[in-house]
Amino acid sequence: VMKWTKDAKEGIVVAGGNDEGRNLSQVSSPQGLVVDDFGQIYVADCNNHRVMRWHDREEEGEIVVGGNSGGNQSNQLHCPMGLSFDDEGNLYVADFLNSRIQKFELIL
Repeated sequence: VMKWTKDAKEGIVVAGGNDEGRNLSQVSSPQGLVVDDFGQIYVADCNNHRVMRWHDREEEGEIVVGGNSGGNQSNQLHCPMGLSFDDEGNLYVADFLNSRIQKFELIL
């Protein structure tokens, strides 16, 4: 995931960028992202069945939802695609292969 500031000639890697994989510094088929009010970046990591969060200038992200193999339990995702926050800070995840939207209360 790259960040491009206005009029920039080069982007800055802000998430992933270390080849495809499942380590905390990697993503596999990132599909959607959202930035919270604190500037933290959330990435829907489809092939790893998880949502990752990156803090500014960190080389590794953290798993905030899923990451425990693809599945249909309430604590699992199966190819998350889209992300959104509501006014109360709840994270909504479009869980593509489960054909559902999941709501998660996050502790920021």
